[in-house]
Amino acid sequence: MITEGGAAVPVIEADGLAKRYGPVAAVESVDLVVTPGQSVALFGPNGAGKSTLLRLFATLLRPTTGRLRLFGADVSASDAAALRRRIGFLSHHTFLYEHLTGLENLLFYARLYSLPDPAGVAREAIGAARLENRRDDRVGSYSRGMQQRLAIARVLMHRPDILLLDEPFTGLDRPSCSRLEAALEGERRAGRTRILATHDLGPGLRAADRVLVLVDGRLVLDREARGLDPVSLEALMTMPPASARATS
Repeated sequence: MITEGGAAVPVIEADGLAKRYGPVAAVESVDLVVTPGQSVALFGPNGAGKSTLLRLFATLLRPTTGRLRLFGADVSASDAAALRRRIGFLSHHTFLYEHLTGLENLLFYARLYSLPDPAGVAREAIGAARLENRRDDRVGSYSRGMQQRLAIARVLMHRPDILLLDEPFTGLDRPSCSRLEAALEGERRAGRTRILATHDLGPGLRAADRVLVLVDGRLVLDREARGLDPVSLEALMTMPPASARATS
């Protein structure tokens, strides 16, 4: 862990971070510090800017204004490829190749990340996804839930320092959701930083020690998850932004 003066360097530092598309602000003036090992749940209504914020953190988008540092390095002046090797990003897009089999997809990513024994890592990952019996089938023949399980395996297998997960429970049945929650708890115990954007308040709160709420691209709530349940969080999310800030 990189330190400055004995203190751990934040995994993410955003200062006035904004992303605009013409006159439309998808993310506006976000100030945020995430420290190593934190588990953060990111909530907000549709169109709040959650996915855009995660894509900024994943270095897949350039901010319009503001500064972003990852692992102490200024993103605008750093090797994005080197930073991305330390990031596991789950998007609405699975980043899977439909013409390849499930095992071939994982083998491709294991080699991309230069993992030792890529074939062994790929086999272990597809087993963790409970897809051994479909490992040699093309991903295009998988159901949405199976593709989501494979995409999660892709994200986790190189043991990234930070996980950025956008609606990870999408398409999963109840047993798969439970296994994902267990896997996320394992990542927490391993000390990895996680930011989870979700509409599922219950699983999101169980996975988090910190809660952020984004509305119209602005961060309106930042507080500990302790003491919150889905009902109280729903009430906070429906408050006017000034009132929500007063409770944080």
